[in-house]
Amino acid sequence: MTYEAEVQFKFDATFTPTYGTYYWTDDDFFPEEHYKITAPAADLNAKQYFKLFEKFLLCVGMQPDSIRSGAMSLVFNEWTRIDEQRKVCKEYEITMDEDLEEKFKEFKQREEEWARLKKGPMGTVEEFEDSANGVA
Repeated sequence: MTYEAEVQFKFDATFTPTYGTYYWTDDDFFPEEHYKITAPAADLNAKQYFKLFEKFLLCVGMQPDSIRSGAMSLVFNEWTRIDEQRKVCKEYEITMDEDLEEKFKEFKQREEEWARLKKGPMGTVEEFEDSANGVA
């Protein structure tokens, strides 16, 4: 048994001029546009579907930052469980706002540890020679 599947995105914008009351002056805009994007859908994964939909949204005039914002709103909204949001954050190495204070505390702790390690055994700061600049 063979299985065939196809996904289609279709956009039709038509323009009916009203002669005598409207003068077309914008050379950078098409009055009518027709787009049809098709792809074999038998083995597409979710990321491929999103990439295909991104192409469609670009064709119909959406800005890339609006598309990214829309995609992120699917993950970071009040209906998505926090554990699912955190899983995405971990996968893409991003930090949620609620976790910034904890990250800052970890950073300050590492900074204090580094300052302690830079001190010599007698508690004085050791001077390291910078051979490239000849500075001690």
